[in-house]
Amino acid sequence: MQNLVVSIRLGFFLALRQVRRGNKWTTALIIFVMMLTFLNLVVVRGVLVGLLQGSTNVYKSGYAGDVILTNLSKKSYIENSPSIIKTIETLPWVEAYSYRYVEGGEVEVNYKTRVRLDDDANSAAASIVGINPDLEDGLTHISEKLVEGRYLTRDDSDGILIGANLLRKYLDIDVPNLTLLENVEIGDRVRMTIGENRKEFTVLGFLQSKVDQIDFRVFVLDTTLRNIIGRGDFNVDEIAISLKPGTDPYIVKNALIRSGVDEYARVQTWDESLPKFLLDIQNTFGLLGNVVGSIGLAVASITIFIVIFINAITRRKYIGILKGIGIKSSAIEIAYIIQAIFYAAIGILIGLVILYGFLVPFIDAHPIPFPFSDGILVAEIPNTLLRAALLMIATLIAGYIPAKIVVQQNTLDSILGR
Repeated sequence: MQNLVVSIRLGFFLALRQVRRGNKWTTALIIFVMMLTFLNLVVVRGVLVGLLQGSTNVYKSGYAGDVILTNLSKKSYIENSPSIIKTIETLPWVEAYSYRYVEGGEVEVNYKTRVRLDDDANSAAASIVGINPDLEDGLTHISEKLVEGRYLTRDDSDGILIGANLLRKYLDIDVPNLTLLENVEIGDRVRMTIGENRKEFTVLGFLQSKVDQIDFRVFVLDTTLRNIIGRGDFNVDEIAISLKPGTDPYIVKNALIRSGVDEYARVQTWDESLPKFLLDIQNTFGLLGNVVGSIGLAVASITIFIVIFINAITRRKYIGILKGIGIKSSAIEIAYIIQAIFYAAIGILIGLVILYGFLVPFIDAHPIPFPFSDGILVAEIPNTLLRAALLMIATLIAGYIPAKIVVQQNTLDSILGR
């Protein structure tokens, strides 16, 4: 044990001496490479995961809330809705809620200008959603998603808000069986058809949120849609609930189940209600990030290996002299290991400062505008520390192997340069 302690102390001294006497630009370059490698390990995965995390965040804040109630599989709406809403209002954890009527329908634009009935109609199939505008905006802040026009008020009995993905000017793509509305402007009259019922509406605004549950829907007043579909029992199709900060959604879910709400509605937390394809893509992107990070880790290991190996080869005579005067091989090997760890540690520290001091807050304030989400940088501290530890371990191994190879050479051959 005493010999090991001596070897470590001597190795630390030799490593410190080598770093001090080494070329400063070479040292800076190695540290820079280690910093970039660490950021590559964290940032590439963080952006890929953050691309989908941005979607899930908007899904939660703009549609589902913390807990969402939907109709049971064999029911067309949530039965006993008025009683359920009263139960929700009594829960101490609830900050806001909104109920919605949802019906399938069609919106048509050129119904007044078609010359013949057999002319192609400029129409689009959509989910027609009836909302209480005050409750909905209090929950999802949907009014902030307007890209044109104004929000609904309780007096807009014939007003309509149209999701951007139903409009050609916002979603200019050609997909089979997907029809989009063209030449629609604020103030235009459109005709909505639900079953056998038809009604004209005035376009008040266009919504764009990068959430399908908003961008593929049209919104009208709850009272208006309820009258059209004849829902006099006030039973709704969705109830979204947001909770006070720090509240566990499962507490509210379990409280609703204990109240018997699950007999009439499907009760889910927001993450349980996420579409399966979104979860699959999120897992795939996380795997891609790990693969790319692993490649970066391998590159960093090879870089350190080459640097330490070249350094040791060019100092063979010096190493031979050290061995000749009685310095143990283990002390020399430890010196090179400490030197490699020094490069990695400084690079990681600088990377951490850049990551949490600049990149994360900057991207949070200015999300990356992907077509289907506002991407953020996901850099959880446990995962970041794990990747830092992996980089340190890889660096330690990459520093030890070349030092071991050179130190094992014959002492006299090393001194004489043979």
